[in-house]
Amino acid sequence: MTGTTAGRTHAEPNPYLRGLYAPVHDEITAVDLPVTGRIPDSLRGRYLRNGPNPLHVDAPAAYHWFSGEGMVHGVRLRDGRAEWYRNRWVRSDAVAGRLGEKLLHGPRHLGMDFAPNTHVQCFAGHCLALVEGGTLPYELDPELYTIGPFDFHGTLPGGLAAHTIIDPRSGELHAVAYCLAWPFVQYLVVGTDGRVRRRTDIPVSGRPMMHDFSLTEHHVLLYDLPVVFTRGGGRGGHHPVWAPGRPARLGVLPREGGAGGVRWLEIEPCFVFHPMNAYEHDGGRFITVHLVRYDRFFDVVAGGRPAPGEHLAYLERWTVDLVAGSVRRQRLDDRPVEFPRVDPRRLTGPHRFGYAMLERQPGREGGRERERETRRETGLLKYDLERGTITEFRVPAGGDVGEGVFVPAAPEAAEDEGWVLAFAYDPLREATDLVVLAAEDFAAGPVARIHLPVRVPMGFHGNWIPDEAISWDP
Repeated sequence: MTGTTAGRTHAEPNPYLRGLYAPVHDEITAVDLPVTGRIPDSLRGRYLRNGPNPLHVDAPAAYHWFSGEGMVHGVRLRDGRAEWYRNRWVRSDAVAGRLGEKLLHGPRHLGMDFAPNTHVQCFAGHCLALVEGGTLPYELDPELYTIGPFDFHGTLPGGLAAHTIIDPRSGELHAVAYCLAWPFVQYLVVGTDGRVRRRTDIPVSGRPMMHDFSLTEHHVLLYDLPVVFTRGGGRGGHHPVWAPGRPARLGVLPREGGAGGVRWLEIEPCFVFHPMNAYEHDGGRFITVHLVRYDRFFDVVAGGRPAPGEHLAYLERWTVDLVAGSVRRQRLDDRPVEFPRVDPRRLTGPHRFGYAMLERQPGREGGRERERETRRETGLLKYDLERGTITEFRVPAGGDVGEGVFVPAAPEAAEDEGWVLAFAYDPLREATDLVVLAAEDFAAGPVARIHLPVRVPMGFHGNWIPDEAISWDP
């Protein structure tokens, strides 16, 4: 095992700087990883996941999880073997300078230099680390080192977004981008040649945080909700806060229409980080959206920086009636969840199955110290949305698990014929495993556990990058 080390941040009471959230300080490479069970032969590629991992925190008490520099963790699988694990900071100029390395430079949007910390997406032969707020994506090489900022061959008009959707029908990439300097959000479509072919600027007021969006065969759904950016801390001198009294609305934009074609539908105040999927039915009159909904988030009464588990979200089905102009809500589960995913082949169309991370939540008895001791177990959930059933995979007490990513067993495999991959912390080893679950037999537990030599901090999103998606190596 080889590695490099950066300066350490002292332990602080901030919950995002300790425990399973605590940043790691070393970049390592470990090869020929030990495995319990058997890695499916069809898994030939890389599992990559991004997340905040600050190099240094000037004001620990004020630090928020969202503001740490990105670190990408990756595991290479091939021929039933786990060939390597790597973790690398995304090299913005600020990160490269602190590590004493040559600056990469490259294009910038409004001079912004931030190491994207939220997602990893592979598109048109490029592997990109993503973040929202106006910063460009940064391209990664096969060993997860940073090539530099990427502007889609000079065609990206601003920043990109933390979440993108690759339409399985057309192969094009879609995104809704925002920047605090803009009085609008941008709907972007990138062609399979890696160049932006369509841009639509949709006016919005009050600098709302639009973390994600939904896409159907003919429409884009925009979540204009009561979380807005205000000055005073956070990345770029702004911080997201709950805005009581601000209207909540769902925008329905025809994919090929202009900004004037957006239809805004009033909904109850709430916040949505992550939709699962959306699709049209009944001749296009209705849109069904499965998503994870919070009653509120970034409530300044609670200090503006929610602690882990302080706000909880639940899976809901929203039915949008485009004739009546209404949105009907239905809660599907009383367990708190986040990070919903589906089979990527089903995006923008009907889907039966979905996956989500069961949120750890405090116990309801005793004071704060007692609550921390009685936090409930976490795990992954598989939803059969047609039958209304839920299957659980639980991790042991003291363990944790991140987002579950579905990987089809083959291009023409059935919707739940495949594997769910996730990083899971093993409290007995005090290190992280990459677990491989059979989607069709979810409750049986992992068919393989790939044992990493280190702990992977709690992070955000990732993807499976199959070998055929990018010509990195033979």
